[in-house]
Amino acid sequence: MELGNDTQISEFLLLGFSEDPELQPIIFGIFLSMYLITVFGNLLIILAISSDSHLHTPMYFFLSNLSFVDICFTSTTIPKMLWNIQMQSKTITYEGCITQIYFLILFAVLDIFLLTVMAYDRFVAICHPLHYTVIMNPRLCGLLVLMSWIINILNSLLQSLMMLRLSFCKNFEIPHFFCELNHMVQLACSDTFLNTIVMYFAAVLLGGGPFAGIIYSYSKIVSSIRRISSAQGKYKAFSTCASHLSVVSLFYCTMLGVYLSSAATQSAHSSSTASVMYTVITPMLNPFIYSLRNKDMKRALKAFFVKGTV
Repeated sequence: MELGNDTQISEFLLLGFSEDPELQPIIFGIFLSMYLITVFGNLLIILAISSDSHLHTPMYFFLSNLSFVDICFTSTTIPKMLWNIQMQSKTITYEGCITQIYFLILFAVLDIFLLTVMAYDRFVAICHPLHYTVIMNPRLCGLLVLMSWIINILNSLLQSLMMLRLSFCKNFEIPHFFCELNHMVQLACSDTFLNTIVMYFAAVLLGGGPFAGIIYSYSKIVSSIRRISSAQGKYKAFSTCASHLSVVSLFYCTMLGVYLSSAATQSAHSSSTASVMYTVITPMLNPFIYSLRNKDMKRALKAFFVKGTV
């Protein structure tokens, strides 16, 4: 590794999952397949929603934004990992690492914000159905998405600028397949107290806050559903938010599992493996969850494919 006058490392090594050369083609094939499924699956969701006028509603507007963010989220890590395997290299530049951290934080927290906005949309639809079209007007929907982007761009910029103040002079091996913020802070040889404070404050504010909003929305939704007299009415009301609830559960449970498992085992390898769940598996499964459990999406996808074959 080249060292500057201030002993700042210019490159890092992404150790990935295994150093066994025989496993590299298998890992490459598995992650390439998952990446292609994620990109094409979420792209189909976006195209189906944009091509079907019946899906030009707030719920599907937010879903198309979520699919776009999921494509970007996965594209932040997997292409670099596949490139390194193909080139038989493990290096990533210092600038590339900071850039990866910026976009990882941006799209990960954007996922959380969009899931929270979608929970609010379901809350209004079920608890205030008569005022739904007035409350969830196009201006408010656009404003909610825009504010989510602005807040997360500023947060990602802050976290990245905080990383620039750290020095990495000894340990240049990252026990991960991407530059993860917490691992990078632990590798620094300078004082990281301020970075840790900012990192955990942002996690509580931008992670815990939206999660509390989701919990509140669903508590009100459950309360409203319980007051519906007919079983058919209850089923219809619950079915409108079942897909979203499944995605929320999958995203938060996998992310929580990553940090609980890494804290319990203190194993970098187990943390790297567990991170695959929320960085790759969850974005890949989202299109299936929304299409398989949603009649409108099934109809839109069928119409899209029929139109494409004509």
